[in-house]
Amino acid sequence: MQKLYKPARIGLIFVLIAIMLTIYVPALYRMQIYEARPDEDELYPQVIIPRTIPLIAARGNIYDRNGILLASGRPIYSISIDRDLFVRLSDDKRNSIIQDLVFTTMDENVEYIDTFPITPGAPFTYISNMTQDQRTQLNKYFAYFDALSPDMSASDLLAWMRGHYKIDFTIGITEARLIIGIRYEIEMRAIMSNLPPYVFANDVSTDFISLIEERNMLGVHINSTYVREYHTSNAAHLLGYIGPIPEGQVEKFAELGYPLDAVIGRDGAELAFEEQLRGINGSQLIKTSDTGIVMDVSTITEPEPGQNVYLTLDIGIQAVSEEALSTHIESLNLDREEEFDKITGGAVAVVQVQTGELLAAASYPTFNRATMSQDWPMLSIDPNLPMFNRATQGQYNPGSTFKMITGLTGLRYGVIGRYTPIDDVGVYDLYKDKGYAPSCWIYQLNGVGHGELDIVHAIERSCNYFFISVADWIQGGDAAGAEAIAEVALEFGLGRSTGLEVPENPGVLATPDYARDVLKVGWWRADTLMTGFGQGYNEFTPVQLANYAATIANGGTLHSLTLLRRIMSADMSDMIYEHTPDVLNEFAEKDNIKIIQEGMRLVTSSNAGTAYSIFGDYPVSVAAKTGTVELDASERNNGVFICYAPADNPEIAISIVIEKGGSGSAVMAIARMIFDYYFGTEITSFMVPYGELIP
Repeated sequence: MQKLYKPARIGLIFVLIAIMLTIYVPALYRMQIYEARPDEDELYPQVIIPRTIPLIAARGNIYDRNGILLASGRPIYSISIDRDLFVRLSDDKRNSIIQDLVFTTMDENVEYIDTFPITPGAPFTYISNMTQDQRTQLNKYFAYFDALSPDMSASDLLAWMRGHYKIDFTIGITEARLIIGIRYEIEMRAIMSNLPPYVFANDVSTDFISLIEERNMLGVHINSTYVREYHTSNAAHLLGYIGPIPEGQVEKFAELGYPLDAVIGRDGAELAFEEQLRGINGSQLIKTSDTGIVMDVSTITEPEPGQNVYLTLDIGIQAVSEEALSTHIESLNLDREEEFDKITGGAVAVVQVQTGELLAAASYPTFNRATMSQDWPMLSIDPNLPMFNRATQGQYNPGSTFKMITGLTGLRYGVIGRYTPIDDVGVYDLYKDKGYAPSCWIYQLNGVGHGELDIVHAIERSCNYFFISVADWIQGGDAAGAEAIAEVALEFGLGRSTGLEVPENPGVLATPDYARDVLKVGWWRADTLMTGFGQGYNEFTPVQLANYAATIANGGTLHSLTLLRRIMSADMSDMIYEHTPDVLNEFAEKDNIKIIQEGMRLVTSSNAGTAYSIFGDYPVSVAAKTGTVELDASERNNGVFICYAPADNPEIAISIVIEKGGSGSAVMAIARMIFDYYFGTEITSFMVPYGELIP
């Protein structure tokens, strides 16, 4: 039988296989190892998009003098849209992501930011309460595109934008408006380079963050930042608030290293101590694929939190001051039927006598910091100026509280001594033939004067005639006398900055130069006499008046006022600054100061004293001076009051001004309420009958 497989044939097959292996194996090796084609990933590698984001630094806390927390930063989450990534996507993809994001937000009842100034629903119109920023941005948008005209209707603009952003016409116009609003926000950042990055939603919950992350929306990012929280409703003016960098100051803050979207202190302590409170942001590098997958996260620089600021403010005294001020003003206004007759505002300032530390500064009316943004349209047009800090910036004539300055000037120049008598006959008629014959306030009530008084009892009874006479005798009574009086006033810090760190008004010091250079009028002897008993051109702030009272109280040492007690490092481990009293002036004539103190003590302790009705039975000794500021005949007088206590060992000084408050005892009752709190007396304050005239 013949074999199917002959050995020769088998050998030939093996030889052929060996030849083929010899040829093809090296070829395959070369092709696969040395000349291999790139795989699909290498042919189309992923695009890695680096993105540097800020790590927001916490703003420093603000405390009162006793360590009570007044303002702090609360960490929050926000949602932003990455414009750099969005430009890589098709319009369809961008619109789809925005639509998904907006609808998700609306379903969860989360507010988002859309400042596009066209109403969100039909009939589409430009919003009526467009802000200046919205108007500016819209005008820039019109100017950027040649096809647009500022005169076009809102509907025409929406139709153009729908085509510009390639929004599918299967989407209804109302839904298209929602997409357009976000596309507009993103595009405005390209048109106006000075706008901060667009934040879609602020302060969102962790549940909502989880929902957004689950949906994995390309270009939608979660960021962490801080929001300012205030832990008191008091001291709105003193604490101030934070906000975006004002448009005119962008370059200034950019040079200081602030990002465009930084928030800064805009008023009060937030502004005054911005340098200490601000933190320095860090940065983080995030590498993301073009499909939205985060590939790598690395920290470039760590954020540095701000320092902690302790104010001299006592929030308890502040709260009592605000409550007493508002309660008494509102009570008085209830009895005034005519709107023009109502009290429009007032202020209280409380100073620590031995250090110049500001313990409280209340201004009425005030505002609610928590709702300031919502209330702004009304706050900005309120004629009573609730945003205006009357305590540090309001200018008021001092009235009779200025008489101690005239008295001290008279003592300095030797025109009177401690026991020099002046006979108040009611009317100072020495210049009657020249048309000027001022009278004492008591003469207006009963037709007679106070009779013979020395300086101490003239202060006690607030005798106009006495201080008119003294002013007439100082340096001849004319311009030189006015300048001498102004010099003493300046030594008590009146008409100049107190040194406070928050914005303040230096006030006005009545001098012949001021009349000539500012008012463009001459200076007459009558001006000197009016200045002498507290009328005329002088205008001071309540904090100046409180410091003036404190300077008398401590024997003549004028301190620079301060709101800053100390600064601590972010972790509270180091004290960076601690306040020590700063003396601006030391009054030389200590014996003369004691004479003034004696008179101010009688104001409250003597039956004839103008503040006896309020403080005659008070358990703590008080020294004070009342004041009335004569306004236009059609208006009530302003009420002014300064005081300090205890009279024999002073601790705090208070000034109070009430616009159109008259000179009633309600002004003094405010001081009594503050003393009640400070000294912990068991006597509660009460509303005394309103006096028509207490000079």
